[in-house]
Amino acid sequence: MSTRHLSVQAAGETLWLLPGRAVWWPARRTLFIADLHLGKAATFRQGGQPVPAGTTRGNLDRLEALLREHAAESLVVLGDFVHAPEALTASVLGSLAAWRAAFPTLHVTLVRGNHDRRAGDPPASLGLAVVDEPFSIGPLAACHHPQAVPGALALAGHVHPVVRLYGRGRDRLRLPCFLLDAQQLLLPAFGEFTGGWEVAREEGQQVFVVGDGVWKLP
Repeated sequence: MSTRHLSVQAAGETLWLLPGRAVWWPARRTLFIADLHLGKAATFRQGGQPVPAGTTRGNLDRLEALLREHAAESLVVLGDFVHAPEALTASVLGSLAAWRAAFPTLHVTLVRGNHDRRAGDPPASLGLAVVDEPFSIGPLAACHHPQAVPGALALAGHVHPVVRLYGRGRDRLRLPCFLLDAQQLLLPAFGEFTGGWEVAREEGQQVFVVGDGVWKLP
C-alpha cells in the first residue's frame, strides 16, 4: 500500500491525506473515512442486478490494512457505513464480525449518514459508538453532510467528490479527491462500489487528487 500521503495544516492540526482515501490525524492516532456503503453490491444483487460480489470484503481488507499501517487507536466513520437494510446479509454481517474481532481495542465511532438512518444502526455486537452530526472531536467536527460548524473544521463525506483531469490527445480521467476550505474538509468515498460527484473548484477551495499518492492541483 502506498504511503505517499500529503500533510495539510487545518484547524491548528496536522492532518494526513492518504492515497487510501482516508484522513489520518497523527496527534490523536485517529483514522477518518467516509461512505463505505457496505453491502451495496449485495443490495443490487437482491434487486436482480448482475453486479460483482466481494466488494464488502475488499473494502474491509483495505480498511484493515490502513488501520494496521498507522497503528490506529480510533476510527471515525463519517456516515453511510451500511448501504441499506437489504445489505445486512449473513455474508456481510459475518465479514463485519470478523473485521471487528481483528481489532478488539479499536474505538470506532459512526456518525449517522442518510443511508445509516435508512439501514438502522449496526448490530450492538460490533461495539460501535453511533452518534449524530456534528460530533466534536477537539477542533474538528465529524459530520456526514457538508456543512459549516462554528468554531471547528468540519470533516464530511456524502458527496463522493471526484475531479476530471485532461491530458494531451483529448485524454480524460476521473479520480477521487479531497476538498479543503476554511470551513470543511470533504473526503472521497472509501467504498469501491460508489459513484462520484464531479467538483468544480470554487474560490478559496483547495483540491487534492488521489492516485498512487495525493497531490494538490495547482
